[in-house]
Amino acid sequence: MSAAVEHSSVPSSVKIAPPPAELEREPLVLHNRSVGWISDHIAGICEGPAPKWWLPALAISSTALLMMLGCIGYLISTGVGVWGLNQPVEWAWDITNFVFWIGIGHAGTLISAILFLLRQKWRTSVNRAAEAMTLFAVACAGIFPVIHVGRIWYAVWWLPPIPNNYEIWVNFRSPLLWDVFAVSTYGTVSLLFWYTGLIPDLATMRDRATNKVKKFLYGFFALGWTGSNRHWSNYEKAYLLLAGLSTPLVLSVHSIVSFDFAVSQVPGWHTTIFPPYFVAGAVFSGFGMVLTLLVPLRTLCKLEDIVTVRHVSLMCKVILATGSIVGYAYGMEFFIAWYGGNPYELAAFTNRAFGPYWWAYWSMISCNVICPHLFWFKWCRENMVFVFIVSIFVNIGMWFERFVIIVISLHRDYLPSSWGYFRPTWVDVCTFIGSFGLFVTLFLLFMRYLPMIAISEVKGVTPQADPHHPQGGAKHGGHH
Repeated sequence: MSAAVEHSSVPSSVKIAPPPAELEREPLVLHNRSVGWISDHIAGICEGPAPKWWLPALAISSTALLMMLGCIGYLISTGVGVWGLNQPVEWAWDITNFVFWIGIGHAGTLISAILFLLRQKWRTSVNRAAEAMTLFAVACAGIFPVIHVGRIWYAVWWLPPIPNNYEIWVNFRSPLLWDVFAVSTYGTVSLLFWYTGLIPDLATMRDRATNKVKKFLYGFFALGWTGSNRHWSNYEKAYLLLAGLSTPLVLSVHSIVSFDFAVSQVPGWHTTIFPPYFVAGAVFSGFGMVLTLLVPLRTLCKLEDIVTVRHVSLMCKVILATGSIVGYAYGMEFFIAWYGGNPYELAAFTNRAFGPYWWAYWSMISCNVICPHLFWFKWCRENMVFVFIVSIFVNIGMWFERFVIIVISLHRDYLPSSWGYFRPTWVDVCTFIGSFGLFVTLFLLFMRYLPMIAISEVKGVTPQADPHHPQGGAKHGGHH
């Protein structure tokens, strides 16, 4: 039926009311910004002079990084005795930090892959920074399993998959080896996914570059991108395939990390709830770190029109949902310990809440269960200072969760004569602080030399890119 017939069937006296204002969604780019403004504003962060706060921040983070490198050198030269490890707590801050950083690396792939497959357009303003955060968090996490073995020069025997002739090195039935494959695969696919999404923006930076060195480097990594129909078609196919490949990794990686504990016989670890519990906690902590980074950056880099209050509010809702799952898992752990009838299991969980480390357990509960539920209130989700503070508490709480699971489950063995109490040394503390130095240093360098927001993807959610919108070329009353 033609458009004229369709319009003639509607009497001219009938007036179609616009949708109520409360049903209209806030645009993903505010103030009707043009595509040119988007390119100029995002690329300007890399092209213009460094912000006044950037160099002091880089100096502080680099100092922390050097401190970590010094601690690692001291550890290698002296031995793991410089840490607070003792009998029976043989895993402590090293593996706590490993699981903490792996968890933070989950939000990037979730935002990029799963939300892309679900066609959630709001991801476009935050996915690039979240993907970069994933890579840097995996880099921080990879340090701790290597250095916790003490004699690092023997690591060559368990990192590569050499033939298992003597069934000792490497033991393919050990979840510690599964970690090597899971984390390395996750890091590789995340790197490919991040780089693939960067290609159109690298070409934009190449075309805008005035320096020959920058033009060459951006052009080299842009792989000859011209923006032709063929290039876009191949790009979208590759991006979709990588998104499909990354999605199961989001679920599998932290599940395999949880097997480090779940396949053991230690009370407090030997439970089947760990894989979904760890995955929900990883997404929870990852989104907390995304907000910790982006909330101040949207103000410092004047990105309020691109990373809007709506984006922050939606991420707060994800934190609320995953925080509720984590809180449910905490309750179910106690129920299973009671219902299972195992006195050692019940004693382990009672010790968590009321033993010598009670302060760590209740800090975890306060940060991970109570704080996120403030996001039920709209004003909490839309107050940037409040969101930033809660995101900090989420990060603190998720570190305490890993500490509670690892240290409190180990510090009291079956016999009172085997009980101990873990206290970190200055090397533990400085190494952990230094890992944040590595993370922040990499992120500062990333945002200075690469577009921290996906220019091409943000343009794709503007009205100018919608053929059904008047700004996209649609005529009033036309049909497409």
